[in-house]
Amino acid sequence: MPGRVNQQSHMDRSRWLLVTLPVSTYEEVWSLQKKIVDAKVAGILLENVVLTVEHEPVFTLGRRGNRAHLHVSQAFLEQKGIPLIQVERGGDVTYHGPGQAVAYPIVDLRSIRLRVVEFVEHLEEVMIGVAGDYGIRATRNDLNRGIWVGPKKLGSIGIAVRHGTTFHGLALNVNNSLEPFSWINPCGLEGVGMTSLSELLGRELDMEEVRASLCEHIQRVFDVDFVQLRPEALKARLSRKPPWVRTRLSSGPSFGRVKNLITRSGLHTVCEEALCPNRWQCYSQGTATFLILGDKCTRNCNFCAVRHGVPSPLDPREPHAVAESAASLGLDYVVVTSVTRDDLPDGGASVFAEVVTEIRSRLPHAHVELLIPDFKGKVESLKKVLSAGPDVLNHNVETVPRLYGKVRPGASYTRSLQVLRMAKELGKGIITKSGLMLGLGEQDSEIAKVLSDLLHAGCDAITLGQYLQPSADHIEVARYVRPEEFNKWKEKALLMGFKAVASGPLVRSSYKAKELFAQVQETKGVN
Repeated sequence: MPGRVNQQSHMDRSRWLLVTLPVSTYEEVWSLQKKIVDAKVAGILLENVVLTVEHEPVFTLGRRGNRAHLHVSQAFLEQKGIPLIQVERGGDVTYHGPGQAVAYPIVDLRSIRLRVVEFVEHLEEVMIGVAGDYGIRATRNDLNRGIWVGPKKLGSIGIAVRHGTTFHGLALNVNNSLEPFSWINPCGLEGVGMTSLSELLGRELDMEEVRASLCEHIQRVFDVDFVQLRPEALKARLSRKPPWVRTRLSSGPSFGRVKNLITRSGLHTVCEEALCPNRWQCYSQGTATFLILGDKCTRNCNFCAVRHGVPSPLDPREPHAVAESAASLGLDYVVVTSVTRDDLPDGGASVFAEVVTEIRSRLPHAHVELLIPDFKGKVESLKKVLSAGPDVLNHNVETVPRLYGKVRPGASYTRSLQVLRMAKELGKGIITKSGLMLGLGEQDSEIAKVLSDLLHAGCDAITLGQYLQPSADHIEVARYVRPEEFNKWKEKALLMGFKAVASGPLVRSSYKAKELFAQVQETKGVN
């Protein structure tokens, strides 16, 4: 009879985490698998993990998937409420549904010293063992992966490997309906029938008992012990940050001086309002990015820590106070940004212009960089800002077009590109700049397309940084991008033609703004 998960670990055996999930949609478990892979690659999660689950009805197409192997129409699937999802695992088309025992081992192959083909053979051995617990003799097929009972297939395997770590896994038919398999060529095999343990035994099985058997055989075949972990505990561990996005707090005379000045003046900084991870470092170096037009934004972007709501009336003293604070800090490069003020007729453009004028009168030799909202695309508002003569006009696209609805509701990718394009056309030699967050679920091809779009809009400089979730109410981090990937994007952007690029996990829009400005000037041959 089926055994149980070992509660006592042997000292000489590796421990893997076992997480049993409730009946779940395929997409949510697929997303969880990828997060686990990323966490393992990032060094956040060291243990190998096995997820066990039953899925709500779904068809999935693997890398070699051929839609011709699906014999029913999309309309038929929609009527049945069954999605069809393209995924990165090996194999062709298959079906998952309630009553099917699914296991996803997320395993660093180097840690178990197995090649991919050997790993797959181990998964087959696991399912053969489970079938054997019920008196069923299942075998391998020399031509097709999975396990078979005579001419019928009982269990399927499809995996993917990223950075040496496996995901996806095995599916063993237990009590699930076999009818949906008649709508496809299972695993792309024409004329192949599917079977299940319940069909072979003529009775329905206890799914908890089958899962226990499955877990016992995973432990036996891979020579490991399981440590059971609740789904909530796993998600908490995945939320830890990798070492390259952890910052050390800095202090010193400059830090205190900047912090006290901001407090005394009643000004706001994007450093504080947006919880910038570099604010301690910048304060210690005597710099800060001023935030004007109040501290409440009229938009509710799902990535931003700046408060939203009904803003306060404009403070007429604000432009002068910014200039005085910049002078007190002895700045020769001043960065100014704002909340978005859609409630104002010009979006606050006149205040931006007044701030630049005040800084010029107080610090005539200082350079000024403005990080502006989109002003709803109003040309007259942009003209007001440019008429004051800032040295750099920065406007962030933030993410790829596909994610705008989730990340920047109320904003428009096309409009943001148009703002940058117009600034270049109207600004008489002005330097334009934009920023992009990574780690929100974007694909490499989408990042490359955004870089190309920005370049064609005349953008001179670009910043790329890691998205960090400000609170539980904001969008979750899809993945933490490794420093070497940021380096790759910097090299690519420079080769494409950007004059200055800052790319790294902790890079933000105003990160090393003075240095980027100097790089653009140098490229242009301007002192």
